[in-house]
Amino acid sequence: MKPIHHHQRCAAAQEFQQSLMQLQDILQSNSTDQQAIAKVDTDNSANEKNSEITEKIDLAALEDAVADIEQYLAQKDKK
Repeated sequence: MKPIHHHQRCAAAQEFQQSLMQLQDILQSNSTDQQAIAKVDTDNSANEKNSEITEKIDLAALEDAVADIEQYLAQKDKK
């Protein structure tokens, strides 16, 4: 093989290796981005569920429960 062809092959091989490394970096970056998006989606789902649960809580019932607890604590302190 002529020295020129050998040099061209080496240069092409180096460029190919660099391209592979860049592709690997891009794929890893995309994978990290997808994981972050999945986490955000999961967090949003949890927030939506919490919102639904919060909406189901009746404020009057909550106030009654607080009053009952305060009454219980007051009676406990008297004893």
